[in-house]
Amino acid sequence: MADQQTIREIVERNIEVLALKPARGRLTRVTRARLVGGLRCEIEEGPWKFSADMPAKVGGEDTAPTPGALGRGALASCLTIGIATWAARLGVPIDALEVEVQADFDARGELGVGRVLPGYTEVRYVVKVDSPAPRQELDGLLALAERHSPYLDVFGRAMALRRVLHVNGAEV
Repeated sequence: MADQQTIREIVERNIEVLALKPARGRLTRVTRARLVGGLRCEIEEGPWKFSADMPAKVGGEDTAPTPGALGRGALASCLTIGIATWAARLGVPIDALEVEVQADFDARGELGVGRVLPGYTEVRYVVKVDSPAPRQELDGLLALAERHSPYLDVFGRAMALRRVLHVNGAEV
């Protein structure tokens, strides 16, 4: 497991590279999900493979986390990693760190029942940290981590979203 010093050195090296060659920071990642039966999806990105399914009470087989659990997990883990990275960069000692994501929604929205939006109505995250650092230092750490969190940005900001459709192997 990398310690704070190792993490700080890696991050500083990456910052130097991107400062010299900004184009290296512009990336695209591709993740594919394939329906493999019922509502179960097999998801793949590079060497990583994982699954998503829905609970039996909504037509799935409950064989894997739901897309919502994966999305909330993405936000929780992104915040946790970001806080730990900034703590390493700033030299803020962290003994324990946990982020809990809570999301409120109305299930009628995804089923088209009534005039209800299908997404979350509110998302909260609870940061639990054990650290000998003073509260003011922890507040500064969290402010930096939140300002630079990719998934906090994804959850909090509207952005361009575009569909490309392929039918029977041809783009239409």
